[in-house]
Amino acid sequence: QVQLVEAGGGLVQPGGSLTLSCVASGFPFDQYVMGWFRQIPGQEREGVSWTAKSGLNSAYAPSVLGRFTIPKDLPTNTLYLRMNDLKPEDTAIYYCVRLTFYTLSLDAVDAWGQGTQVTVSS
Repeated sequence: QVQLVEAGGGLVQPGGSLTLSCVASGFPFDQYVMGWFRQIPGQEREGVSWTAKSGLNSAYAPSVLGRFTIPKDLPTNTLYLRMNDLKPEDTAIYYCVRLTFYTLSLDAVDAWGQGTQVTVSS
């Protein structure tokens, strides 16, 4: 079955960096668009970034553009989210997702990881 297992969350100070990882199994990793969503307390889940099947193209939400990147390592079936210059408003549960299309729409998500907490605070 499809499994997405995230790791790497934690507490970081404003301006700091953190890298999340997601190991995928149960499906051909190179045949799917992958992405990251997050849920800020009191808000709906929102798309952060997606990367193409090959990992060569990606897109970002305006709030993270220029600060986050989404490397996709095909040989190890691992998706990453590298987060730099973190802000308190980035505090959220971050989810690794499998997408059915090149979009950050919730409707395109067909598989979710369990989520990992990221807290940005001094």
